[in-house]
Amino acid sequence: MLERHELETFLTLAEELHFGRTAQRLRVTTGRISQVVGKLERRVGAPLFARTSRVVQLTPIGRRLADDLAPLVAGIDDAVRRAVDAGRGVTGRLRVAFLGEWTAPTLLRAVALFSRRHPDCRVEVREAQLLTSRQSLLDGSVDVLLAAYPFDGMACGPALTQERRLLAVPAGHPLTREESVSLETLGDHPVVQYPAVTSAEFKCDRTPERTPSGRPVPKGPAGNTFSEMLTLVAMGRGVLPVGEHTRRYHPRPDVAYVPIHDAPPIRRGLVWRESNGTARVHEFVRAATDANTA
Repeated sequence: MLERHELETFLTLAEELHFGRTAQRLRVTTGRISQVVGKLERRVGAPLFARTSRVVQLTPIGRRLADDLAPLVAGIDDAVRRAVDAGRGVTGRLRVAFLGEWTAPTLLRAVALFSRRHPDCRVEVREAQLLTSRQSLLDGSVDVLLAAYPFDGMACGPALTQERRLLAVPAGHPLTREESVSLETLGDHPVVQYPAVTSAEFKCDRTPERTPSGRPVPKGPAGNTFSEMLTLVAMGRGVLPVGEHTRRYHPRPDVAYVPIHDAPPIRRGLVWRESNGTARVHEFVRAATDANTA
């Protein structure tokens, strides 16, 4: 079995590929880094790093070892953190975020109830951005996110809100004369797309590739933000299925909203990284459910 300091040294050097920076991060000497790496290489029976006076690189064996060890060490760290949280109770800091300003009231009701129940836990609230919302959960800068479902690859709580779907079209578009439209309408117009980083499951729900009858849906250009996507609609580059709250929070003279009568409602709730399922997170999900479904 490798000792903790050996794992930390190896994985840090595998990330930095520099003995000096690795020593600085771990607050030891470069000689100590060389000593630990040499011991590991003797145990493995093969070089883990190819190093010269200027360059440090992982060997194929070293790369595979790093890829295999990194998630295991992260899992150990998460398990220890959850145990510490359980022992201490709900204290410390919880970072929560909302995606879309119309979700903020729902989140703030959850924060208010959670804070009354757990006054020793400080809650920080921020707005997430469409392009970086998933990464903020993965890198740990956000613990819990209020977002639209489906949000695949993450743990999800109960739906806290739902709203009917509308079709955003340019002002003056022929569809604005209709009381409502069908999802089949998407087969007749280019549909503005979400950013490339958006998950496939979410795109399938919001901007499907085919209509219910199987007709292909033409793809329009993609936007990097929701406001940018609505601007593409206003420019006549395509139409976009949205939630009903968009009409209230994004009123624009150049965009009109037409109800879609045969689309399921959009559901929103809390999502978090499964390995970050701390007592704080689960108590916040419980408070959000109680505050918004009473």
